[in-house]
Parts: sequence; C-alpha cells; structure tokens
Amino acid sequence: MELGFLKPLFTRQGPWASVYIETTRATEDAQRIQALRERAVASQLIDAGADAYTVRAVVNRLAGEPVSGAPPGRALFAAGAEVVLDIPLGNIPVATEATWSALPHIAPLAGLRGDEPSCLVGYIDRTGADLELRDAHGREAVGHAQGKEGQGRGHRSMPADRYEWHYRNKVENAWNETADIIAAELARQWTESGAELVVLAGDPRERRAVRNRLPEHMQAMTIEVDSGGRSPGASKNALDREIAQARERFAHERLEGALERFRIGRGRPGEHRESTVDTGPGEAAEGIPAVVDAVRTHQVATLLLSPDGSDAAREVWVGPGVDEVAVQRGQAQAMGIAKPVRARADDALLRSAAAAGSEVLVVPAGMPGPAGGLGAVLRWTT
Repeated sequence: MELGFLKPLFTRQGPWASVYIETTRATEDAQRIQALRERAVASQLIDAGADAYTVRAVVNRLAGEPVSGAPPGRALFAAGAEVVLDIPLGNIPVATEATWSALPHIAPLAGLRGDEPSCLVGYIDRTGADLELRDAHGREAVGHAQGKEGQGRGHRSMPADRYEWHYRNKVENAWNETADIIAAELARQWTESGAELVVLAGDPRERRAVRNRLPEHMQAMTIEVDSGGRSPGASKNALDREIAQARERFAHERLEGALERFRIGRGRPGEHRESTVDTGPGEAAEGIPAVVDAVRTHQVATLLLSPDGSDAAREVWVGPGVDEVAVQRGQAQAMGIAKPVRARADDALLRSAAAAGSEVLVVPAGMPGPAGGLGAVLRWTT
C-alpha cells in the first residue's frame, strides 16, 4: 500500500478523530440509514472524549455526501475542528467505526484500500498516446504525447518509383521520433504520479517500440496487453479485465517476494538478528521491539502487517515526531520525548513507515506471516 497520501496527517498535532463508514445508497431508505450512521459516528466520538467542534466538523462533512455517485465507504481524519483528510474507500467497512486517539487510526486503511498497485496506462498509436492513471481513487487522464501532424499515416501504398523508398524511410523516421516522445512522456508521468506498474495498449509493433525506449528500470515494471487502443471505438471491457488481472498478479508476486525475503532474514521467530556485516535485503525484524527499533532508525524497506495479529493493537509510546516511538515510557523519555503518550502499535509504525517512504504490505488472514502480525524486511543491518 502506498502511503504518501497520508502525510498531511503527520504535520499537525492531535488528538485525532478517525472515522470509517459505509456510504453506499443502494436502498430506498438509504437517506435514513445514512442519518443513523452519522448519529452513530457522533455518539462514538463523544463517548471517546472528542471535542464538540471536531465532532461537528466530521458530521457536517458526512452530511454533505452526494446522493448519487458516492464511493462504497469513506475514511475521515479530523483534528482541531477541521477535517484534514477525506478518503474514498474501494471496500465497504465491516462496521461504522469512530475513534479518538493521539495518533490518527490509519491501520484499517491497509485492508480497505488493498495492495493493488497504481497503474500508468498508455493508449498508443502511430500518431501519439493518451495516458491514464489508475489507482485506489479510480482512473484519471493525466496527459498525452503527440508526434508531428500526419506522423504514422504512411501505411498507404506509394507508386513504385524512385521516391518510394525515401517516403517510407521518412515515415519510419517520423514514427521513431513519435515513439521517443511517447516514452519520454511516460517516464515523466511515471515519476510524477508514483505509479508502480506501466501498461501499454495498442498495436504490438508500436507497443514494443515504445517499451524498448523506456528507462531500464521502467521496462522491468511494464507489461503489454492485447486489448484496447487509442481509437474511440476500441473495446474497454477486455482491457479492464487484462489490467485488473495484471495488477492482481503484480500485488500477489510482490507480497510473495517480500514474505520470502522476510522468512530468509528473520532467523528464529521473535528474534531480531544483529550483525556487524551487511547481509543484504533479506535481513528482517519481527515483533514490536524489533520493528520499533527498525523504523526509528529508518531501516525498514517493507513493513508487513497482519491486521488480525495480536500485536497490532498493543500500545507503544510516541511523541510528536514521526520517528519518536518506543516500547516503554521510560525509553521514550530517554529519547528526549517530554510528554510521551500511548498509541496503537500499528498506527505508530505505519506513521513512521509512511514518513520514511517505506513500502507497506498487508498479509491476508490465513497466510503465514510475522508472528504477532508485525514484521519488516530491512534495508540494511547494524
């Protein structure tokens, strides 16, 4: 799960109201049900000790939900009488949940948004390409790349005279220039969007030409699909299926790879392996003390989280800084945190991971993962 969108939550102090609520309106009495959900949110926040101004800000935001076009669910995070972040959810929360805590309760997002990668799609033809970003928010047109007017329109036959070769060579050179332009724009959008996967749709020859011009690290994250195209009449249903399958396959392989590196590196369950020699990316940390130590020193490459693990809801001690997290209160004070407060371990570790740009992967129920539900693959060891 990519966590960069959460950074606005870490630049201001709490306490925080965190709300997870279903927002579907598929029944005739949807408005009445939604009103009951809003009252349940207000009641839970008041019972938890939230101030009246923040409760009102949350309820007012929920009341502004459109009658149609609403996502299946929403997550809201509010502090100081202001809703700081309002996130549409692709999955429906199991139940309405509203909490009041020192840190925003971000852990449920891991299961509600999923691990499917954001995807940059290029619809390619001989004249250029249209670019689209697909992520947890849906899909969005992000730009286009266009060659010179008339490029690539040289498929028609030419007279068999001495000018034919020159004409065809000119057309081919024009297409090569267009392919360069498309590849450059894809690389630029890849960097700006933070996409994890590139999908190229269009004629096989044109796809291949563009892919070969991408930077090497992008080529490794690029797939080609046979469905879809740039023309207005191109079928989108088959393309959507191919892209969904590619994203699902990518997410599964990424998780399996991270778990394999974790299993190789962790040693005995519950042990944080110490070494004076850099043994590579396979080194791992498991359990709250080891993972807390790793996030505090920015060693975490991938944070592994099992939402139903016993360690997720355990308490740690935190300060206002994203790296200020400790297992014990005395340890937090020794770090220079004047007034440490309690927080859930999963929320604290996710905060640190998001701020450090670490990857976060959810281990589904039933799949072997870290003991207690919290683990990490490390960048290096000390």
